[in-house]
Amino acid sequence: MPVCSIFADHKSEERYSKLSLAYSTEEEHRMIEEAIQACTPLCSIAPNIYSGDITEGKKMITIEYHDDCDREGGKVFEEIIKQLGISECH
Repeated sequence: MPVCSIFADHKSEERYSKLSLAYSTEEEHRMIEEAIQACTPLCSIAPNIYSGDITEGKKMITIEYHDDCDREGGKVFEEIIKQLGISECH
């Protein structure tokens, strides 16, 4: 598998968690969308998913779980990172 150029950032506190994925190409965007579609059914609650522009032509997709008492979102994030071949999350 090639080295992944998608930048991942994770934040969490109590019942909230967020994974942001920054990308530059349409291919990376497609890969992220496919991973989200495949992995979000692993959690019994639906995430909030939104996207936006960052600097220097990069874009970002963010996945958030609110009121995740059982921390199911963590399993989703781990699987997304694994499917995308991301070796490090910030």
